[in-house]
Amino acid sequence: MDLRKLKTLIDLVSESNVSELEITEAEGKVRIVKSGGTPMVMQAPMAPAPAAGPAAAPAAPVEAAPAAPAGHAVKSPMVGTFYRSSSPGAKAYVEVGSQVKEGETICIIEAMKILNEIEADKSGTVTRILCENGQAVEYGQPLFMIE
Repeated sequence: MDLRKLKTLIDLVSESNVSELEITEAEGKVRIVKSGGTPMVMQAPMAPAPAAGPAAAPAAPVEAAPAAPAGHAVKSPMVGTFYRSSSPGAKAYVEVGSQVKEGETICIIEAMKILNEIEADKSGTVTRILCENGQAVEYGQPLFMIE
């Protein structure tokens, strides 16, 4: 499903009284569930066995809601693709244990063929990197933890 379409659907669920929305298209099924005021998205490719999809969907929110890690979360300001370095062979901007200053570039998010440098919004030590290189990220998704 197109990321822009998915973002629009998430925004609509956030701003409405709807608590759950499920959409099935040729390329897969998307289910948006509002839990505690924040929508959660569960996306599954179309399975050949129809009984497998409904049984797996209820278990997803439990696994997708781990305890909040300690520290300050640097969140994605946009939907796009997360990259830890400026080019495929280059050294990553930060590693776990790196000291960062507020305003320092810590990653890149590619959105609509534009590379956007993401800066630390707090000074401190990077304690966790929450995304894999090349992973699709959503607006507001935590990328790094800084203490």
